[in-house]
Amino acid sequence: MSNSNLECVEVNPSKPHTAVVIWLHGLGDSGNGFAPIVPELKIPDALPIRFVFPHAPVRPITVNNNMEMRAWYDIASLDFNHRADRAGVETSAKQVEALIDAEIANGTPAERIVLAGFSQGGVIALHLGTRINKKLAGIMALSTYMCEPDTLASEASDANKSTPILMAHGQQDNVVPVFMGNAAFKVLQENGYPVTWQDYPMQHSVCLEEINHISQWLQTRLG
Repeated sequence: MSNSNLECVEVNPSKPHTAVVIWLHGLGDSGNGFAPIVPELKIPDALPIRFVFPHAPVRPITVNNNMEMRAWYDIASLDFNHRADRAGVETSAKQVEALIDAEIANGTPAERIVLAGFSQGGVIALHLGTRINKKLAGIMALSTYMCEPDTLASEASDANKSTPILMAHGQQDNVVPVFMGNAAFKVLQENGYPVTWQDYPMQHSVCLEEINHISQWLQTRLG
């Protein structure tokens, strides 16, 4: 189907889909982690969306004593500026772009594809979404941060300069502190992206209010 070697969990609507959401999980999770959220989004049948939840490769994580787990990249340091391994981020971004290309080849235009991610997955969504040369329907980045924000201005593609970006974060997040998400939000703002910010009284997770906001946002983007 594609040159991506990522296996995926797929949740398809009851009738032929007109849009696709590719949703990337966080560190140590899998594509199964977010698949149960689809019915909770209560997307109307009149808007048939296909959801694709890829599994990240298994790799050793430096800060976890080299324990092997599903991850989009290694974390060698918890330092704010050096948390994401750039080489790993780029490798995963290419694999996810191959998934996008596969959906396009199967008949869904890029303009009908949303790229979403939670935590590590959100890092990939922001990195790829701002650099890919295909115009997407939207980018959704949940409880996450940005890999090398200082390089965005010089590396960004023009394709998604006007693509809506939703950022959401837990106010009590002790895994990815809310200031890291807000810093990414401000970098996107400074670079002219139409980005919106939501925060919620939660930790490193997803809450019902957030699910409702995500549903409204997806329906606006893809309706």
